Amino acid sequence: MTAALPSSPPAAGAAKRQFLHDAAEHVRDVGHREFVRRALGGYYTSRDTQKARYRDWEQARDAASMAKWSAVNRLDELLPRFEAAFTANGGQVHWARDAEEARRIVLELLATAKAKAVIKSKCMTSEEIHLNQALEADGYGVVESDLGEFIQQLRGEPPYHFVFPCMHVRRDEISDLFGQHLGTPPTDSPEELTMIARRHMRRLYVDADVGITGANFLVAETGQISITENEGNARLTAALPRMHIAIAGIEKVVERLDDLAVLLPMLATAGAGQPMTCYNTLYAGPRREGEADGPEEMHLVLLDNSRTALLADAEQRDALHCIRCGACLNVCPIFKNVGGFTYGTTYQGPIGSVITPHLRGLKEWNHLSGASSLCGACTDACPVRIDIHHHLLHNRRNAARSSPDRLERIGQKLFAAVARRPWLFATGGWLFRKTLGLAKAIRPPVLSAWLATRDLPPAPAQSFRAAWKRRQR
Repeated sequence: MTAALPSSPPAAGAAKRQFLHDAAEHVRDVGHREFVRRALGGYYTSRDTQKARYRDWEQARDAASMAKWSAVNRLDELLPRFEAAFTANGGQVHWARDAEEARRIVLELLATAKAKAVIKSKCMTSEEIHLNQALEADGYGVVESDLGEFIQQLRGEPPYHFVFPCMHVRRDEISDLFGQHLGTPPTDSPEELTMIARRHMRRLYVDADVGITGANFLVAETGQISITENEGNARLTAALPRMHIAIAGIEKVVERLDDLAVLLPMLATAGAGQPMTCYNTLYAGPRREGEADGPEEMHLVLLDNSRTALLADAEQRDALHCIRCGACLNVCPIFKNVGGFTYGTTYQGPIGSVITPHLRGLKEWNHLSGASSLCGACTDACPVRIDIHHHLLHNRRNAARSSPDRLERIGQKLFAAVARRPWLFATGGWLFRKTLGLAKAIRPPVLSAWLATRDLPPAPAQSFRAAWKRRQR
């Protein structure tokens, strides 16, 4: 049902070739693109309605940005404070340097609990470390309790969008999927489809030995984990099994509980066009004496996985401010045309194109930074003011410095040599105007990829220089 656990790094250039292939295939599926655009149309309307209810949306963005800036720039202080408070509440913190260590920690916890069944709520950090594949390879049954993630699990696909995992799937496809896997009759009713999944899940919550969740925020002041959701499934995942394991990146910490007063509404408005997400829960540790429910043990796996390397980059450090609202994906013209699967990464869209080269290697993933129109819509949409489109340029620059393309360098040197000689530049322009018609006809290989989806404009009758001289006369 899930992709194989990666065992070795991809061959050089494999990710880029796969991206170009998948993007070319996806843009031809006009029906799919139109479906995704219609789905996002409703989001734009509700988002703008909620933004208008703020006294000053831009000032709220400033406050949210400052809360994250303050926390990310003081991780060395706030993470130990959080660990001390969380431990005092009865929880246990496990530090993981990379994905392999995080998977090993979780597997050891499951072995200690003698677990057989695992239920998970939505957790993109677990997708980042390929946790489901590792658990299934070790013989554990794992079920996603979030409806969108559950649908994607049945389809054998990763999330299409890190907020709306199955936004690309139509109702009739979901009905057929449930009929195939759950034996239910066909229906076109969203309510009935939701009830089918709910009836299937209820027993699984009770039977599960371990519940795994993510965390939207970690509050250093109180040692609490904040989880935001719309279905209530994360509450059941955390409360009913006897062990609760949360997985979060180290950048999720904030200093004060008061910071959530701005971050939670901003997350809901920017991410889903809601005034507040339906369920916002703070978890302060395992069940205590006299409490009716809750897990017997609570563990938190804090994941680095190259985040400290990004933290060390003062120029792009603010990419760690991301609260995973998905607003940048929803406005990105590239995402809307190539789709979520094309990126081949856990985090899609503009923010994914910024952070993936840091998390997985600039050399193999620098092509994502080129998958952008640099229109700036992502930066304008970001509720915590991450300078996303400029970071895409930074990644392009860093890639050119670290592994320059030989042909590109030769081309740049040739252009510089021509541009410094006005007579040669003018001669080149004259040749271009005279041969443009021929280029249209023979479509030379150097232009074939560009011309596959574009038409060359007609050649101007004269150069700009000649037109300017004529105007001056």
